[in-house]
Amino acid sequence: MRVLVTGGAGYIGSHTTLALLEAGHDVMVVDDLSNSSPESLRRVAELAGRAPEFVLANVRDEAAVDGAFASFRPDAVIHFAGWKAVGESTEIPLTYYRENLGSTITLLEAMAKHGCSTIVFSSSATVYGDLSEPPFTEDSPTGATNPYGRTKHMIEQILADASAADPRLSVGVLRYFNPIGAHESGRIGEDPRGIPNNLLPYVAQVAAGRRDHLTVYGDDYETVDGTGVRDYIHVVDLAAGHLAALNHLADHDGFHVWNLGTGTPISVLEIVRAFEKASGQTIPYEVAARRAGDVAASYADAHLAEDELGWRADKTVDEACVDTYRWQSANPNGFQAADA
Repeated sequence: MRVLVTGGAGYIGSHTTLALLEAGHDVMVVDDLSNSSPESLRRVAELAGRAPEFVLANVRDEAAVDGAFASFRPDAVIHFAGWKAVGESTEIPLTYYRENLGSTITLLEAMAKHGCSTIVFSSSATVYGDLSEPPFTEDSPTGATNPYGRTKHMIEQILADASAADPRLSVGVLRYFNPIGAHESGRIGEDPRGIPNNLLPYVAQVAAGRRDHLTVYGDDYETVDGTGVRDYIHVVDLAAGHLAALNHLADHDGFHVWNLGTGTPISVLEIVRAFEKASGQTIPYEVAARRAGDVAASYADAHLAEDELGWRADKTVDEACVDTYRWQSANPNGFQAADA
């Protein structure tokens, strides 16, 4: 297939772009590089033996997106592009609504114009909020607790409405949990701009000496050790889930939702200990107040993805920590040195 990937230079996008190329698909990446690096795509090309096409643009840019569709003529779209920090979204919610909703609408309009009828959307477990107890199934109540999660929930509703209005449209919504890890080569991995919003890259930067200590937000949750519990999934497994969804949608139209996770809850401090084991280093940490919008526990029931897509997460948290440490050790400043 010819697959257009929005946000394909980012963390999950670059790993999925590599998986697509290795599977024989042709890929065009559309990315404004606001939270990613062109070096990631250069390394994807190195690993795959061939390069994706690339368009430097914000997906809200109608003219740029229309031009990308006209020149590439994709058979399918994988939509990653968007703003994604829970805490930040509570501080600048309008930016999150403008960027995340606007880009999706622009993308769907371009798809309709150019006859592209398959889309896989990068959603999030944040849509489940705190309305029920985990493990979450695809039928669990939805209602996010922060603006970022609400944009994901709204986009799911937009996609469902678009699918209902156009029976030719095949939509796969992937609600994935907490991506971690890096490619086993150590050539691509998570490289956040500024202070990391996610746990493992922060831990890795502490190990690399870029940060003095880890801040643990809350140790008074009703969990195994008082810290937040999440479902951590290796990014390579996650990339494979996107390919499995694309393959399924080739033979199934309509609107579909799948959780992508391991089903195993892991606490913040358990992640810290796993990384200490992988790196041989002690990770100092301090406890701070809970962050606005966080929930105590979030983990998946991913049986539907296994039943319908033939997909399941195979890699462990220990493997993810080893891969992250390999990536961080080889790239202590991320892609920054290559970009300089």
